[in-house]
Amino acid sequence: MTSDQRPRASVTFLGSATTVLRIGDFTMLTDPNFLHAGQRAHLGSGTWTRRRLDPALTIPELPSLDGIVLSYLYGGHFDRVSRHGLPRDLTVLTTPAAERRLRQWGFRGAIGLGTWESHEFVRGAQLLRVTATPAHHGPRGLNRLLPQTMGTIVELEQDGEPVFCLYITGDTRYRPSLAEIPLRYPYVDAMLVHLGGARVLGVGLTMNGPEGGHLTRLIRPVVAVPIHYDDYPRCARRWTTTCARSPAPARRPACSRYAAATRRNCRSAPGSDKGARPG
Repeated sequence: MTSDQRPRASVTFLGSATTVLRIGDFTMLTDPNFLHAGQRAHLGSGTWTRRRLDPALTIPELPSLDGIVLSYLYGGHFDRVSRHGLPRDLTVLTTPAAERRLRQWGFRGAIGLGTWESHEFVRGAQLLRVTATPAHHGPRGLNRLLPQTMGTIVELEQDGEPVFCLYITGDTRYRPSLAEIPLRYPYVDAMLVHLGGARVLGVGLTMNGPEGGHLTRLIRPVVAVPIHYDDYPRCARRWTTTCARSPAPARRPACSRYAAATRRNCRSAPGSDKGARPG
């Protein structure tokens, strides 16, 4: 197989933590949030926040999907529009707690993954493996009182050979236990970094810029894309460019050049005449 025949990977950012991943022959949606600007996202315990920006695509404009990766279940990552508009038979890879709730809502394809558990999709000679990684929502001591959350490693294999590896942090704070990720996955081609320094009732739930920079330097991806930092008032708009300046380790051949990361001001999703929204 020549290099130009190798599977390619791209990410199209739709807003908040929502992206469309095209990895080889597979298409996945992450953390679906399709509320429009001005609508409320309910966070639980009577708290809510109002969305600032419209999503780049609506549910009817999405490409055909193989599945959804849901880092955790709450109104800013799986909103009421997604609950009522997404197909009930789609595979939804998420936390065990979210699986139980989604099945109550009729999403019969929901699958709960414990940390380091995986689910695989196979199409011809290609295999897409999604593995749950550690994530810690909130400060030490309060993590167990908050909803379960997870990060994700998404790997593509072609004819049994590794081709591409993506790490999605999910909503997490920077914790020492995340150091196990590069031990298990030393070659990461791309990384989606959930930032924003989100706070609810004074509690920090997601990484701010410096924390994101620390984690990016720990993982050392070829490409790092910050997301989840400016759609809601509870997320601070500040983030650090250190997330995109991490040195890459020695790599297996012909992997990194097939990671094409797009932000909201870049190319539109194939099959749609609506581009990713301006930043």
